[in-house]
Amino acid sequence: MNTKIKKILKKKNKSKIVCLTAYSKRIASILDKHCDIILVGDSLGSVLYNYKSTKEVTLKTMINHSKSVRLGVNKSIMIVDMPYNTYRNPKEALKNAKLVMKETKCDGVKLEGGKKIIPIVKNLVKNRIPVMGHVGILPQTDKKFTFKGKKQKESDRILNDTKLLEKAGVFSVVLECIEIKLSKQITEKVKIPTIGIGSSVNCDGQVLVIDDLIGMSESKFKFVKKYVDVSKIINIAVKKYKSEVQKKQFPKTKHSFKN
Repeated sequence: MNTKIKKILKKKNKSKIVCLTAYSKRIASILDKHCDIILVGDSLGSVLYNYKSTKEVTLKTMINHSKSVRLGVNKSIMIVDMPYNTYRNPKEALKNAKLVMKETKCDGVKLEGGKKIIPIVKNLVKNRIPVMGHVGILPQTDKKFTFKGKKQKESDRILNDTKLLEKAGVFSVVLECIEIKLSKQITEKVKIPTIGIGSSVNCDGQVLVIDDLIGMSESKFKFVKKYVDVSKIINIAVKKYKSEVQKKQFPKTKHSFKN
């Protein structure tokens, strides 16, 4: 386990962990100044490609974007989502995770699931590939996107899944859309950091999709907070550009070349 990941582990119960997604060098270089973890999420499927679900994201796509992100990351740890159907068994998962690690120079990979993927997680960790877990809503496989932990049986299963993931060797776990009391219980019961998204302030850290945070998406999820509306800023700039082009105010001589 590298020193950056060890620092994340030490933040448990001490200071909140800041995590955001990035899909390109330019954005990553900005986030790197403020984040502990930068996640190249398969959320890029909907954010960048307008896919209906993350199931359509390929390993090649994840690798290409991760290569770009890597160029902008120096301080943070960089984690890459393993896309749907790339870790169906230990052998397949190891082959693909090794490829991701080699091609992208990332610090680890993230897998969705609980009990079913424990043998896969153990095999990756055994082969020195750091793994971040992900429980609660699982975008790659869930059909209904409703918060988790409504019933005791479901709560017990999610808590147990998290404990199993911890025992299998994950260095942290994302809790997606988990009920407040349950997210608090999980965070208190495990020794690894929990990273929440729609799972309350009770988690050890938080993650959001960067496009949601800056107002560049049409997301209406309850857990999203828009900190700035970059789309409005772009609209103002483009409107001004259009006006100057039409009025022959751009380009001026200083923007042109002459002998």
